[in-house]
Amino acid sequence: MRELLDDLDRWRAAGTRVAIARVVATDGSGPRGPGAAMAVSIDGEVVGSVSGGCVEGAVVGEALAVLNGERDAGMVTFGYSDDEAFAVGLTCGGTIRLFIEEFDW
Repeated sequence: MRELLDDLDRWRAAGTRVAIARVVATDGSGPRGPGAAMAVSIDGEVVGSVSGGCVEGAVVGEALAVLNGERDAGMVTFGYSDDEAFAVGLTCGGTIRLFIEEFDW
């Protein structure tokens, strides 16, 4: 999460709303481990990584949905047997669980 601090500080100073996605668990093979984080601004700017590219786009969409009030904060799971995860490229054979929420300054 340290790699996000400069951008979070910049967004805070500008009053920009931001969602944070954090890997909270992996089962089997996973591209990034627990603690990996991504921040998404309401404007769609992204910093950090939660999957090394496998599901990044889908996570950005979920984060923006949280910021836009289209879904509640909470857990999102991507796994090899999940059709959506396969469609966005999670083919490593594992499962990743993320918690996505609006960052509270």
